[in-house]
Amino acid sequence: MKKIACPICGKPPSDSHKPFCSQGCRDRDLLQWLGEGYRIPVGPADPEAENASSTGLDTADNDD
Repeated sequence: MKKIACPICGKPPSDSHKPFCSQGCRDRDLLQWLGEGYRIPVGPADPEAENASSTGLDTADNDD
C-alpha cells in the first residue's frame, strides 16, 4: 500500500486536515487556488476566433 503524504510539504497527513498535515498547508493550498497559482494550459476555444483577432478587423481598408 502506498503511503500518502501532504501534497504541500510531504509530511504524514493529519486526520483533522486530510490530505494535508496541518491547517497551514491547507491554507497555502487554498491561496494557490485563489491566486490562480494552479492553471491548466489550453489553446483558444475557437480556432476561428484566433484568426479573426490577428487579421486586424479593427482597421479600415484603404482601397478608395
